[in-house]
Amino acid sequence: MPLYFEYPHWLSPEIIPGLPLRWYGLMYLVAFSLAYLLTRVQLRDKRFGVSHTVSEDDLVNLFFWTILGLLAGARIFAALVYDTSGRYLSRPWLIFWPFDERGAFTGLQGMSYHGGLLGAVVGFVAYARIRKIDILEMGDLLVTAIPLGYTFGRIGNFINGELYGRITSRPWGVLFPGAREVPARHPAVQETAARLQINLEGLDFVNLPRHPSQLYEAALEGVVLWAILWFIFRHRKPFKGFMIGLYLIGYALARFVAEYFRVPDSDLGFVIQAGPENNPEWLFLSLLNITTGQILSLLMALAGVVLLGILWFRASQAPRVQTFQEAPPEHRRNARRQLRKKLNRR
Repeated sequence: MPLYFEYPHWLSPEIIPGLPLRWYGLMYLVAFSLAYLLTRVQLRDKRFGVSHTVSEDDLVNLFFWTILGLLAGARIFAALVYDTSGRYLSRPWLIFWPFDERGAFTGLQGMSYHGGLLGAVVGFVAYARIRKIDILEMGDLLVTAIPLGYTFGRIGNFINGELYGRITSRPWGVLFPGAREVPARHPAVQETAARLQINLEGLDFVNLPRHPSQLYEAALEGVVLWAILWFIFRHRKPFKGFMIGLYLIGYALARFVAEYFRVPDSDLGFVIQAGPENNPEWLFLSLLNITTGQILSLLMALAGVVLLGILWFRASQAPRVQTFQEAPPEHRRNARRQLRKKLNRR
């Protein structure tokens, strides 16, 4: 009995073979639709709605411009930051060209989450300002609804067999058929193969089971983060914009942890290598070897902390409205008498 999981042979990136319909694109559609529905649920609940009515058309248009900004930012960031070949710098029109050199449809391959976040913020803020929608109030609703959609996006990555993790001998490791083979003579490879009872005789390179890092991210960045925001903090936010800051910090922490299991981009490797220098990207050896995704996540968490600090200071400086119960007894009695007079007049 294998001590790991074989990647399901029946899974294919294409929904219907031969047609340009892919599971990854469908997962994006499911994620956007789910975020839209959860946002509508909150808008209809007067406890969480924005201070003035947001029409159905405004909500649809807001999502349209936010998604457009997300797709543009994700693609541009992936092409200019994660691709080191320089092909997009010399031919920038290829960033949004969905065909390969042979003319076959490939879709927009390569999307960056952090670039998508920046693009989504630009699209969201631009439309919200034009329509005079409170950015912090509406932003709180959006970031509370969005994370659950990440679950489907990461499942799409799993179906594509991409963004797989580093080698592992854990029983839940997955043997991805498209994973890059590793040197069979490397000591860590031989140790892993021995634990999994994989024969390396006569092999120079071998494909070994990997952490299903896409599913780790689906759980951490998707289900766990959404559950924390939706069930714990949504009812307890102390000021406008609190959920935005919490989302930035929460996602950054989840992504930072998940990156230790995920293979970094081969062209970039470890941007900070304070641990062992002979650490191949497919092997976890040290917490001190940091990837590009982790650097961006740290910046994201820092932005969340700064935002919360600024918003907390603003909220603490704003004049506090005194509630009825906090008013002096004499004021409460006067208020009751005035209310009775108004009712008697009617």
